[in-house]
Amino acid sequence: MRKKKVLFFSDFGVDDMLAGIYAYFSEEIELVGFVADYGNVSREDALRNVKFFQQLTGIYDVPVFGGAVIPLTGESPVYYPEIHGPSGLGPIIPELYTQNSLENFNSINDVIKKYENELIIFSAGRLTSLATMFILYPEMMKKVKGIYMMGGAFQSPGNVTPVAEANIFSDPYAANLVMQLSPIKIHIIPLDVTKYAILTPELVNELHTHYSMTKNKVGQLIKPMIDFYFNYYKKMNPKLIGSPIHDLFAIWSISDYADIKFVDVPVKICVTKGDAYGQSLGDFRETIMKSPWPVHHIAQQFNYSLFIKQVIETLTAIKS
Repeated sequence: MRKKKVLFFSDFGVDDMLAGIYAYFSEEIELVGFVADYGNVSREDALRNVKFFQQLTGIYDVPVFGGAVIPLTGESPVYYPEIHGPSGLGPIIPELYTQNSLENFNSINDVIKKYENELIIFSAGRLTSLATMFILYPEMMKKVKGIYMMGGAFQSPGNVTPVAEANIFSDPYAANLVMQLSPIKIHIIPLDVTKYAILTPELVNELHTHYSMTKNKVGQLIKPMIDFYFNYYKKMNPKLIGSPIHDLFAIWSISDYADIKFVDVPVKICVTKGDAYGQSLGDFRETIMKSPWPVHHIAQQFNYSLFIKQVIETLTAIKS
């Protein structure tokens, strides 16, 4: 099987790191670059977490790029240590030195050139850096094969406001630019589906037992991160039976074996200040009269049993 070449944009918080761990174990995905952005944690923490990931996995030959520090709105980012932990990895705090002033953003083009017409961009966080790529390098971005992103809440409540999801709400200007400027249809994986991508404590414990027996240090990160993450959300919603792992589900959607229903609809992001700020709008009307917005693929339904089966099989596979 020829592996999919994936350039990973992220702030490398809990569920982002879980997506990276999934990609590391996957026989379908080859990580060919990391873009570390601000998000649930600062860019400095994101860079450190990438270095920590490289240290654990040994994939030092994959380039790391410094992404955005603040959103296009110019406002100071809001971080969420109560959800993702003080460094973004739950209770885990890597003691690593990183070059926090890393300013090599334009070198992302080298990765696009190297994997021209086969590169897949996976965005697990804020869209500021990806929007910047479209603004600065529109011709280069035409050489990208596919774009998958976790973000938005179309027919579901938001998780920051009643209507807005965090990745979009934190920089709706960037998100709207990405929707408008992308020369290809984006696969959007919104809260509509990711909120159902639950890993129960029983499944997490099963994974932890496996990694303890195999002494796999990468896998041993999973339980403490998810437990920290779940404890916060359980306090917010006592009825919750497990952790929704948004970014892990989103990177699973890249798989040829993923069973997800996508619908093509016009998409727009609300940037008007007010209660609807950051809302993801999709024209789902069953009529030939549609809004004149760019059309993208939006995930609406998925096979949960298959998702869990494939995630467990991937995460417990023997890494060659």
